Amino acid sequence: MSFDRSSELEAQPTTWRRSDDPAYADDPEFTTFSQDLSDRLFSLTSVVSRLSTEVGLLGTRRETERVRERVRDLIDEGSNSLKDCGERLKKVISWPDVGPSQRFTQGKLNREFQATLKEFQDLQRLALDKERKSAAASRAAIDEASSPTQGNAGFGQRQQQEQEQLRLAPQDEVDFQESLIIERESEIRNIEQSVTELNDLFRDVAYMVHQQGEQLDIIAENVESVRDDTRGANTELISAHRHQRNARNTACCLLLILAVVLTIVILAIVA
Repeated sequence: MSFDRSSELEAQPTTWRRSDDPAYADDPEFTTFSQDLSDRLFSLTSVVSRLSTEVGLLGTRRETERVRERVRDLIDEGSNSLKDCGERLKKVISWPDVGPSQRFTQGKLNREFQATLKEFQDLQRLALDKERKSAAASRAAIDEASSPTQGNAGFGQRQQQEQEQLRLAPQDEVDFQESLIIERESEIRNIEQSVTELNDLFRDVAYMVHQQGEQLDIIAENVESVRDDTRGANTELISAHRHQRNARNTACCLLLILAVVLTIVILAIVA
């Protein structure tokens, strides 16, 4: 089913109906719940924007431990918020006895959620890839420092500098760097788990939308059928009106002819 005015409807608020008129009132609980979800999704755009900025610093000279910490915090915050929004969206999609405007709200919220989730997942995977490369380079630097007979081929300038620093560093500093790498590898596993959880959430929501879509398709078929029947009835009414008008014109002509004949007969009698 297509909505020719979907762009116009989307620009309108979803709570435009009169709450004091039972014939036009939406479910107030649905309206409140869906508006809360919309606000949460809007707040998520700020998290995604900040995460995009911080991820852009990874792998550059501006990368610091503080930057990596902010990336991890934003990923945790965004993941938790998306999971919460996902559960709320499931409730909105499965809301019973919804009307046309509520179905439109369901679709609008689903599109907003899917767009935000995809953008966040892309940044999440990019951050994970950069973290893996950085951790691998740091691990290789430590291994190279512990094996001075190996060359520096295959490493960039930054990795070579890290190797030289580790060679000159005391053992406790090397051990400290080792612990940092272990910690980063643990954080990478946490990000991987978050990626998996959001993938599962994406599939769950997509499945519910698919099920709901089948129901909407049935409704759409009924609407199309009613529309076709209405058009057929309208065509028949137009045809009936045309026949009625023709019959009325014919009757008027016959009456006019009869009047003329009567007039001639009366004039003939009088004469």
